[in-house]
Parts: sequence; structure tokens; C-alpha cells
Amino acid sequence: QVQLMESGGGLVHSGGSLRLSCAASGSVLSIDIMGWYRQAPGKEREFVARATIGGTNDYGDSVKGRFTISRDNAKNTVDLQMNGLKPEDTAVYYCHAKTLVGGIGIYWGRGTQVTVSS
Repeated sequence: QVQLMESGGGLVHSGGSLRLSCAASGSVLSIDIMGWYRQAPGKEREFVARATIGGTNDYGDSVKGRFTISRDNAKNTVDLQMNGLKPEDTAVYYCHAKTLVGGIGIYWGRGTQVTVSS
């Protein structure tokens, strides 16, 4: 099982930057995918970014060029550097993890609020 804990959310002005972090813990051999989703009020949960254990990073179209995901496989942490923030980035950001070895497992953090003021 995997437990995820996000940190780093807060309030920032439009055009500013924020860095989110997620730490995974628990009795799991490896976490194949770690990433981020977000959900704004009245909208569906949206894919933001993911990083595989093999070093492949992917981004949602709305954040490409502005956000950067990075992970440390040894520490089982993943960060999301968010630059050029816009008011439309305001959402609850959720850390996500998926394990593939020894059975599929999907895990979610509790979420952290990001608010971008105009």
C-alpha cells in the first residue's frame, strides 16, 4: 500500500511560481508512475503531469511549457514546479501514484489548494 502526502500549495499572484511536492510512503516495492491531477470547482479532474520510473515525463496540454515535473525514485518523491501561473490554474492539486509490479494499485493524495490571483 502507498500513502501520498502533498505540500506546497498556497496563494500566488498571476505570473508567479509555486512548487508542489509529494512524498510517498508505505510497503511497496516500486512506484511505476507518479504524477499530478487537478480539479477546479465545477470541473472534472484534469491530468496535469506524470513521471514514470523509467524517466518519461508527460504533461497536459494546458500546462506544457509552464510546469515541470521531477521525481526522485530513491526517495519516492515527486515535485511539480509551476511557473507562469494563471488564474485558470486555480484548483485542488492531487498527487497520484500507480504501481504495476505485483498487481496494479492506484493511489491518491488528499489534495492541496493552489489559488492564483489576477
